Amino acid sequence: MFLSVFDMFKIGIGPSSSHTMGPMVAAARFLELMRASPFRFGGVKARLHGSLAFTGVGHGTDRATILGLAGFDPQTYAHDRAEAALAEIRANDMIGVSGLPLLKFDPKIDIQFDFGPNLPRHANGMVLLATDEQGDAVLQETYYSVGGGFVLSEAEMDVPPPEISMRSVPYPFKTAKEMLQMAETSGKSIAQMKRENELNQIEHNTLSSGLARIWQVMSDCIDRGLERDGILPGGLNVRRRAKGIHDALIAERGLNLAPPHTINDWMSVYAMAVNEENAAGGQVVTAPTNGAAGVLPAVLRYYLDHVPGATRLKIEDFLLTAAAIGGLVKSNASISGAEAGCQAEVGSASAMAAAGLGAALGGSAAQIENAAEIALEHHLGMTCDPIKGLVQVPCIERNGLGAIKAVSAASLALRGDGEHLVPLDACIETLRQTGQDMSHKYKETSLGGLAVNIANC
Repeated sequence: MFLSVFDMFKIGIGPSSSHTMGPMVAAARFLELMRASPFRFGGVKARLHGSLAFTGVGHGTDRATILGLAGFDPQTYAHDRAEAALAEIRANDMIGVSGLPLLKFDPKIDIQFDFGPNLPRHANGMVLLATDEQGDAVLQETYYSVGGGFVLSEAEMDVPPPEISMRSVPYPFKTAKEMLQMAETSGKSIAQMKRENELNQIEHNTLSSGLARIWQVMSDCIDRGLERDGILPGGLNVRRRAKGIHDALIAERGLNLAPPHTINDWMSVYAMAVNEENAAGGQVVTAPTNGAAGVLPAVLRYYLDHVPGATRLKIEDFLLTAAAIGGLVKSNASISGAEAGCQAEVGSASAMAAAGLGAALGGSAAQIENAAEIALEHHLGMTCDPIKGLVQVPCIERNGLGAIKAVSAASLALRGDGEHLVPLDACIETLRQTGQDMSHKYKETSLGGLAVNIANC
């Protein structure tokens, strides 16, 4: 399956690509089913299952579902308009959306959190129902939010929706081994092969402007996070720290007081800025998920602002290379914390960022694959245990450490010639197996780990 760079990097809203963006997208898809149906509808209902139930309130899943049913989508989301719509729905217990009659919907009873077993196909399952005017269900669909904002219906879990065939692109690599073989045979870099695959589907200007837009949203998110302080929503009373740390780093410049390892603070603060924005429900880019959205922008900002000789001309190569690695992880394992723990989110983000940095610094295909493998290998087994179901602790700091690991991995790989013992494919397969074996308590349910070992949370 061909995964575009714009599949891996989606502009959306926080706090979660799988728990916020996915349910909003699923609800929008259900509206289309309703519009195409001959039934006269009177209301809508939703049931959230598995991780969408256990951490749904902390991730804003109920809110996202309501907004999706009200016609909102992540890419065009406007906060003030959304808040006004929510207030009206809660006041009137009705949803008005174009192309359908006024629908009965009481948020207090028409969104149900089912804390029983997961639905059979994925940990992030939801059932949407449309009722007639008597309240009987006349249309129903099951959706799975499979990570990174990707949504599949029950039927699509068996037969995925039509995708661009790998045979229709010039470099149809499905594994890292194939990617390296094609790079050697063609003499092209990973970024060049990925670019040609993209240009087989879209025009050059569309690709370049789209990549520029992705980086601009990432960069703007960093800047907003570095400027804002206060308490993050959700009840944990977590303080935003990025602004204070950034202000201190700026004040230290030129004073010759800072030790060399202060560069780690710069990488961390960029990542934390993004994930504080994500936790506050701000605009972010999935990279490859919202929960891991800070790693890649932090490493790219580190490259642009702190590496001598860095050039903005390398931004496209960075993003294209990162997307190629992310596609391999998603296709052969998972990028979903609910499916495979945080190794699938921050782990894959760190691998993508390491590969992107390796490309920007002129690494060979073998060195870039090595960089991705090192970064991913040292996240294997990482659990997803958000306290109170919020994408705050340990998520915000974890992105900072993921960025530091990515830079270290790229640096180690570039010190070598690309030869290494563990192939990236083996590391990705290990991620898949580890996620499969991992207890559900440690896969975005907040039933284990830090989530149950912190008093009063």
